[in-house]
Amino acid sequence: MCLLFRIMKASRLKIISSLIALLISQISLIADHEQLKKPLFRFGAVADCQYCNQTSGVRKYSLSTQKLRDCVEHYNKLDLAFVIHLGDFIDRDFESFDKVTPIYNRLKAPHYHVLGNHDFSVTDDKKALVPAKLGLKERYYDFTYNGWRFLAIDGNDVSLHAYPKNDPRTKAAAAFHRSLKAGTPNWNGAVGKEQLRWIKEKLELATKNNEKVILFCHFPIFPANVHNLWNADALTQLLGKYSCVVAYINGHNHKGNYGTKDNIHYLTLKGMVNTTENAYSIIEVHKEKLLLKGVGRQDDRLMALPANK
Repeated sequence: MCLLFRIMKASRLKIISSLIALLISQISLIADHEQLKKPLFRFGAVADCQYCNQTSGVRKYSLSTQKLRDCVEHYNKLDLAFVIHLGDFIDRDFESFDKVTPIYNRLKAPHYHVLGNHDFSVTDDKKALVPAKLGLKERYYDFTYNGWRFLAIDGNDVSLHAYPKNDPRTKAAAAFHRSLKAGTPNWNGAVGKEQLRWIKEKLELATKNNEKVILFCHFPIFPANVHNLWNADALTQLLGKYSCVVAYINGHNHKGNYGTKDNIHYLTLKGMVNTTENAYSIIEVHKEKLLLKGVGRQDDRLMALPANK
């Protein structure tokens, strides 16, 4: 009987040990799975705050101060790598910047701007002051975070609104616009040759450093749309040559839009200024996907990344 008891006791210990090992294994698998679900990082993206002390049927310009406050308060509760506003911070008047800039600057995370066409809806003597008013040292620039490179580009580089009326750059933009298809809107713009070279250099650097790239601009370039940059094709062709490019994110078209080309996600965010409902985004960056979590009018979207990305 003693021998049988010892055998039974040993068997129970083995069973218990096996169960404990199995439990530890399952806990480890669950932990690994949960870790995979967590993003590498996330950032905030806002398009077309477009504040001024006016209102209209669809665009509630004067409500943008409160919408921006709500957005900033929400973002400040999150762990964000950064926040970016995608142009048209104001609708008109240089003084409008003084209403929304202090609100945006309450963000705890690093925060950036790209230049929109309405940001230059100020008097000619104030146009050159706009970038600095938004805290920009350069009209286009880049920054890195956690192995990713972000390019903030300027679609007003060649335009009829970013420079004074008699500026040579305005005259050159007018000539460029006349060369385009009849009916092309004059309220868009283009990326100039020097900036295109700069973008190419940054993509070469990202490739060398094994970085993934997201570009930010005010103006869309894909799919085909009346809001697109005048030289959208030149930019999409350039980006399509680099496998490091993951996404191009913009504003300008307040209804929003989306398309893919050459394994690149082209995402237009909805404008904050439209309707009484807010609109802004939290974008999670995962190894295998970008996950947009929209607030208010902004739709959610899952954007899968190819294995070679």
